[in-house]
Amino acid sequence: MAHRQPILLIDSPSLYFRAYFGIPESAAKTGDGQPVNAVRGFLDMLAQLVRTRRPDRMICALDHDWRPAWRGELLPSYKAHRVAPEGGEVVPDTLSPQVPMILEVLDALGIPAVGADGYEADDVLGTLAVTQPGPVEVVSGDRDLFQLVDDAHPVRLLYVGRGVAKLDDCDDAAVRTRYGVPADRYADFAALRGDPSDGLPGVAGVGEKTAARLIDRYGGLDGILAALDDPRSGFAPGLRAKLDAARDYLAVAPKVVRVATDVPLPELDPALPTSPADPDRLLELAQRWNLAGSCRRLVDALAGDRS
Repeated sequence: MAHRQPILLIDSPSLYFRAYFGIPESAAKTGDGQPVNAVRGFLDMLAQLVRTRRPDRMICALDHDWRPAWRGELLPSYKAHRVAPEGGEVVPDTLSPQVPMILEVLDALGIPAVGADGYEADDVLGTLAVTQPGPVEVVSGDRDLFQLVDDAHPVRLLYVGRGVAKLDDCDDAAVRTRYGVPADRYADFAALRGDPSDGLPGVAGVGEKTAARLIDRYGGLDGILAALDDPRSGFAPGLRAKLDAARDYLAVAPKVVRVATDVPLPELDPALPTSPADPDRLLELAQRWNLAGSCRRLVDALAGDRS
């Protein structure tokens, strides 16, 4: 079924981490002193997105497995620096209790939230991006999701690196302008460049400009690796040596960076509610957690004219 209005696919961890660090705990607490800064900020972001993007559908993606075993087996350094001593992800002590709160509020509103065992939120977003009718708008501050941009479907990335109020609305041309590569080559580009925040070492001595130049010349990693074995391919000796030394890494890194698009997900109704699914429960949660203002702003946004 064709839609005139977009579906918003929300990278929930990206937004609630951003909310947590963007709002002081002292500014958002329950009556008994429990911080709710991530909850309040997350709900306010959703309200602003609904008001400004005017979607008719929304799904929030969750991290059921923030560091899937299959990615760690391929590349042991993947997110290894973020593993807590007792296992699991390093998450601030006062953020962890707020995630279930967010899920309870979303449930009371009637906004679906979904994750999948063995997959990250990125993979859920990737699967939804290719299976949900367009137009699709993915909301995230994660650069890896530039690879989902697809003008044909269409899929855009609303990149919130500077915040939801200053989001960058990115199509393929925007990705090319930003990085010098098309969106469908972003995963290869990221593997070459590396990303310390995810434990991707990249190829030593290869930065963004060199990675983009290589992809422009050889079409992608497969072409680059094939050209390494051709003495007529024109590599500078130093660059050839760097790439040759990184062959083992380059054999697995793209599989780690590429977002899965075949995650098994339950049937979902993404239709954006115009009123809360359970208004009494929402009111009780808003009062219990001192979220009346944020809940009201989101409810008002949902009730607005989205035609």
